[in-house]
Amino acid sequence: MQRKHTPWKKSRKFGDVYGGRTRPKIADNIFNRCHDLDAPEADRDLPILLQDNPSRDFYFPISAVEAQSALRELPDYDVSGITHIWCRRLRKKEYDSCSQPLAQFVCGSGVRAIVLYPWSRDRKRTFSQVSDQSLLNEMRRLDFVVTKSKGVWSVSATEKQLRLFYINLLFHEVGHHVDWYYRHFSAANRKATEDAANQYANEKSQEALGALDRIQEFRSWDA
Repeated sequence: MQRKHTPWKKSRKFGDVYGGRTRPKIADNIFNRCHDLDAPEADRDLPILLQDNPSRDFYFPISAVEAQSALRELPDYDVSGITHIWCRRLRKKEYDSCSQPLAQFVCGSGVRAIVLYPWSRDRKRTFSQVSDQSLLNEMRRLDFVVTKSKGVWSVSATEKQLRLFYINLLFHEVGHHVDWYYRHFSAANRKATEDAANQYANEKSQEALGALDRIQEFRSWDA
């Protein structure tokens, strides 16, 4: 039987894009990147884990397996139905231009995917503009070094800080999942959806620390 791809549609019902510290213009491109995710079979264990090779200059502070482990810190009711966790590759040009997000929640036609994007191996990043001030606030809260010079923001972090940051990104996207499937804020009201996801991630800060401890312990065993 010929493989059928998920029919993404940009409407309020199908193919909505939320999330994760992203600029609105990104939404038009996510469908091209994620259109080949199939809705899982009824008996498939979820979430399905996908991890790309991020290329030599980049890495994922948490893996897809570790992201799945982090979700176990959250209530089953909040994470049930998430079909995919995808650690998705970025081209260097996309990363350098900051034209792509750090994470997203994408839903449509039986797919509810959380997509995480990589970070530079030197653990630094610059932003020529910041559309979501809460992103910088979150970085400051986690003790990232945040500076601004000639209109350019620069951030750097330790490995542990980045892991916790990515767990918070993951929980932020779960917040979008909870928002969309249980509270039903309109996708058009971006501020309301972002506020709801931020609130969810903030409320789960202790669970994020627990997930970080779980990952740290796992990595120490694996060393």
